[in-house]
Amino acid sequence: MAMPKVKKKKPRAAPRLQRGAKLKEPSWEGWEEWTGEAIHKHRRHTHSWYYEHFKPADLYGNVPVWMEANGYTKDDIKAVKNAPNSALSITAGIVARMDIKGAPRLNKKEADHWVSLPGTGGELTCGVERFLKEKVAFAIKVGKEVVEVKQEVEKVEGKKYVPTIQERIQDQAIAMSEGIDEWLDGWVDDPKSFDPNGFDLKAHLKKVQPTQAHARKMRTMWEMELTDFDDLERMPTKGQLAKMSELDADLWDQLKEGYSHLKKADIAKKRKAVDAINAELDFIIDQAKATRKPRKPKQRSATKVVEKLKFSKADPKYSLASIDPTLIVGATELWVFNVKSRKLGKYIASNVDPKGLGRDGTGLSVKGTTIIGFDENTSIQKTLRKPADQLKEFKNSGKVALRKFMDEIATTDTKLNGRCNPDTVLLKVV
Repeated sequence: MAMPKVKKKKPRAAPRLQRGAKLKEPSWEGWEEWTGEAIHKHRRHTHSWYYEHFKPADLYGNVPVWMEANGYTKDDIKAVKNAPNSALSITAGIVARMDIKGAPRLNKKEADHWVSLPGTGGELTCGVERFLKEKVAFAIKVGKEVVEVKQEVEKVEGKKYVPTIQERIQDQAIAMSEGIDEWLDGWVDDPKSFDPNGFDLKAHLKKVQPTQAHARKMRTMWEMELTDFDDLERMPTKGQLAKMSELDADLWDQLKEGYSHLKKADIAKKRKAVDAINAELDFIIDQAKATRKPRKPKQRSATKVVEKLKFSKADPKYSLASIDPTLIVGATELWVFNVKSRKLGKYIASNVDPKGLGRDGTGLSVKGTTIIGFDENTSIQKTLRKPADQLKEFKNSGKVALRKFMDEIATTDTKLNGRCNPDTVLLKVV
């Protein structure tokens, strides 16, 4: 039977530093006893581990921490924090983290191993300290220029940076999650004794009262917690690993090694806890959807409503001129005359606004080139046998006379369809 193919997929990174910090970081304990080859391989694997488990923004944050531990001034640290990420590099963030965790700097055993490798040129002379100092020096220079520009802008505009709404929601969501984080820390410290039912999620969420916006942000904090577990369940076989590239196979090995201290029962506890959290947050989100008021459509101006309406502005044959088409919107009645077919039509609104309060959904309106909102049963048209005389009489008729005007026309009536064209004159609205 053919071996099922395993899709090559890199293990996903943790969503942010606070989550990643709970992973078991590679240790440098006892490196003094290692061979140069072992140090070099561990450095390479550790570099890949940080690259895969942290976002670039999180890795850059290691540099200011390293600076503080190595005697840099507060002004220099502030400058680096204000510098764009492009002024540093992801490698600088990773190297700073490894240095903080006790990785060796320029080590003779590793340098000797480097020289012995095929394809390497010269001795390994640029150590960690020199590399970071050069990167930091450039970032300080760029950052100070950025600080100066910001101060100048604040001085001219008199404004200080104000966090966006999304940034505020994110900060609030993190604060609301503190109690849950402390509970989940128990699994990190001792997965065997962790109780996935040992925290009252309902009571905690009732206390912090997250909105659906907070719940969405909070959900992203934990939904990624399960991705590594999903990858572990589809761990490829040795034969499948052999067919992969060295990098992909190495990533799978790192994932397996990183969770080798855990049993399936331990992972099941964490999955159950996170599923319970997400279920409570989903309830808050769904509840908000059910109670949310539908968004009120933006009111369009009458000019915008009738901008595509086709009609005859004036007809010299019958000495007729159309009214302003914007008067149609909200009107109770509209009289029209087709100069080509000699038909006089009367549109009557299906939903009348007797007091003229302009309530939504009342009166006639226009959609594209069509009259809408009329009663299809009472809105009719009739052919004029003597249009010149009958239109003259129409012009001289008041509201009371117009009520019976259609009844006095002897021709057969037909229903209106709402469509207007360049032969249609807009006579009057009521």
